[in-house]
Amino acid sequence: MKTKLFIFLVISVFVMSCGQDDGDRTISSDVVNIPATASGKVAPVGSAPNIVFAEEKHDFGKITQGEIVTFAFVFTNTGGSDLVISSAQGSCGCTIPEVPKGAIKSGAQGKIDVKFDSAGKSGLVQKTVTIVTNCTPSTRVITIVATVDVPEEE
Repeated sequence: MKTKLFIFLVISVFVMSCGQDDGDRTISSDVVNIPATASGKVAPVGSAPNIVFAEEKHDFGKITQGEIVTFAFVFTNTGGSDLVISSAQGSCGCTIPEVPKGAIKSGAQGKIDVKFDSAGKSGLVQKTVTIVTNCTPSTRVITIVATVDVPEEE
């Protein structure tokens, strides 16, 4: 008898929980389309973060195959709220970006170091780094270029 009562209670709780209406589960496009500050609060119009690079393309010139070169892409947050870089991805394993951790305050500068390993490469090489931020637009692309000379074997 106790077992039947227990089973009845478990089934009752299960059935009752399935019928609950949690309301509208859609997310308003107003929430998705407005960039947020690092604090998670919606940025007022005109005060969103803005990333401006001193240069978006760097040419290393001629380098020797196997050489590893690095360049620092300097940027400034010209917006009115904190800039957050959530990710940076090189176009191949030979291009490795290193981004600052944490928020970059309005008016502050930062840098993204990009390391390029020319091993196995030859001729004119162009690689990119895609950066995802809380700016609008949310993605930016910076580019490195090099002419890789293959040394003659003796």
